[in-house]
Amino acid sequence: MSLFDTRVPAVLLRIDRNPFHHGTLGAVRSLGRAGVEVHVIADTAGSPVARSRFVRRIHPPPPPQASASDIAVALRRIAARVARPAVLIPMDDASAVAVDRLREELAPAYLLPAAAGPLAERVADKAELAALCAAVDVPHPLTLIPQSAAEAAGAAWRLGLPVIAKWSRPWLLPTESGLRSTVVVRSPQEARELYLRSAEAGSRLLLQACLPPGTDRDWFFHGYVDRSGAVRGGGVGVKLRAWPRGAGLTAVGRWTPDPRVQSLAERITGELGYRGILDLDFRCDDEGRPHLLDFNPRPGAQFRLFSDTADLDVVRALHLDLTHRPLPDGAPRSGRAFVVENYAPLTALRPRRAGRELAWGARDDRAPGWAMWWLWGRHVSRRLLERLRRLCAPAGDRARVRLVRQATASPLTTELTDDEKASSR
Repeated sequence: MSLFDTRVPAVLLRIDRNPFHHGTLGAVRSLGRAGVEVHVIADTAGSPVARSRFVRRIHPPPPPQASASDIAVALRRIAARVARPAVLIPMDDASAVAVDRLREELAPAYLLPAAAGPLAERVADKAELAALCAAVDVPHPLTLIPQSAAEAAGAAWRLGLPVIAKWSRPWLLPTESGLRSTVVVRSPQEARELYLRSAEAGSRLLLQACLPPGTDRDWFFHGYVDRSGAVRGGGVGVKLRAWPRGAGLTAVGRWTPDPRVQSLAERITGELGYRGILDLDFRCDDEGRPHLLDFNPRPGAQFRLFSDTADLDVVRALHLDLTHRPLPDGAPRSGRAFVVENYAPLTALRPRRAGRELAWGARDDRAPGWAMWWLWGRHVSRRLLERLRRLCAPAGDRARVRLVRQATASPLTTELTDDEKASSR
């Protein structure tokens, strides 16, 4: 007999257009293997996720920067098609914030964790997170929130260059603006110029002290906080390899229990009364003390790393808890590894050890893995051709291309990828 109430489907919501979001595929497989009917609301045109045999149906998502009312319309439309209450799982920050706001409106069509107020927006907001960490005594990089361009320049000096600049609510950034959620600022003038784009960004600019990268400095915590406040279905991991190298998203991670990180995660969730899935990112300072950089109120892309001996992970814990089923007691599988093949291909090609999980490849669901390699090959080829054209262009054309690229990026800044929040999240 299944542990799961398979009469209750799951609906995954992702507004972000990233076709290589392996976390969505992980959630599809985890619940689908348990016999749960899985619906996906996302732009999967060309995405490997759409090829999974565990997807019951793909539904079109609301547009980027959609309002809460637009998202509510889309969710009600899918609820009518599903025709019975479903567990709703936001897969990105924009979705998590919107669903938290719409909680009462979405009931009873969707099952959601109980909430002590609108917490998703507070923890996802990077300026709010700095204040929350101070209130509950959780280490966080020194953060300043300038109120003028002159203050931004002064704050950069006070923190010590280089510093990390972030927009407090990155899910509000217009896709056509060229602004990045996180950038390295190397001079007061860069900070000043960036502040002047605050209205365009739609949220506050904050500047943070930079914690330098290094071996065993980047840690993450995934978990599910159940109705009783207990943290289940997750664990502590260390980032072994990143893409881009040294500061990017987790390409190779390992389940490595650490009581310091575990204690900080339990402290902040307990103090806030948080319920539901969470993904926390930490970076250690020179003294080895972990600082909380990011609080994501949704599954992290590598959540399947933390599948214990009972095969419980955060999305399974959520479904079981919301359908009033008991959560099985499993033991941590310390040392278990997670590899994202397109970001760490050499690691992925090594003989597969017991306890290692691939982001895309799976013996019982091969189509998404093959589709990923085809799509990734096309993506890399296109990037290489663009670079070759720039190198072969006449000097005057290359100068014009550089000007165009500068005009569509944050002024005078160096772009960081989402997980380069390693230096300051």
